[in-house]
Formats: sequence, C-alpha cells, structure tokens
Amino acid sequence: MLHANFELINDRVITFRWPAIYQWPELAEAGGFAAYGPRLTSGELPQRVARLIVKVFRGIKPADLPIEQPTKFELVINLKTANTVGAKVPPTLLARADEVIE
Repeated sequence: MLHANFELINDRVITFRWPAIYQWPELAEAGGFAAYGPRLTSGELPQRVARLIVKVFRGIKPADLPIEQPTKFELVINLKTANTVGAKVPPTLLARADEVIE
C-alpha cells in the first residue's frame, strides 16, 4: 500500500518539509529524501524470492521456510529533495552513501 502510493505520500511529505527516509533505494531515486535498504528491482532480492517460490511449488510448507535477510543494503541520498525540504546532510553521511543524487 505504501509503495503503491509513494507519489502521493512523497508529495505530502515535501509539502510539510519533512525529511522522510524510505526502505527501498528506488524511492530516493524517484524523489524521496533518502533510502536505506535492499534494491527491489535488481540484485539478490528477486533471486531470493524466486528460490522461495520454487521451494513452495516443490511442496515445502511456507511456514517451514527459513527467514532470509538481505545481505546488501544501499544508502541513497537525494540532495535535490534535501534542499527542497531544507535538510542539511552532514558530509560524513554523504561520504558513506552508495549513491548521492544531485
């Protein structure tokens, strides 16, 4: 529900000048202030989901599947949005970011 309504939520957040941090890096790239988490569209997450689906199709009960954590998280900071909401991003945080959008 939140991902499907990102544009509406992000418009409201920017209107109120709140520096919101999202779970998926793609949302920072789409105009969010910042994001920290695994990528939805590429990398290991889709592969993990596919492996779990195959196991379910082969007869393993979903309750018997182990919980898997992502191994790679990305920090994306959108400086354009940061300037819009009036947020100052420390240089040390910018240096640690995987991607900085200007």
